[in-house]
Amino acid sequence: MMKDELLFKIGQSVRYIRMKKGISQEELAFCAGLNMNSISTLERGLNNVKIKTLYRIAEALDVKIEEILNCSF
Repeated sequence: MMKDELLFKIGQSVRYIRMKKGISQEELAFCAGLNMNSISTLERGLNNVKIKTLYRIAEALDVKIEEILNCSF
């Protein structure tokens, strides 16, 4: 199965912001009210992500959702 380019870029953007802020996947999952597997699969671009979920992740990372979608890392 081939990874979707856009989902992969969004996942990498989340990973980059998370690591830049020194937050573990576990911490991010807890703060966003998600399980760690959700964060892991999102960062690898394996699953489509709901906009509400992405919004919760942005809030947990203390960034605007546009910063994640911008994929400028």
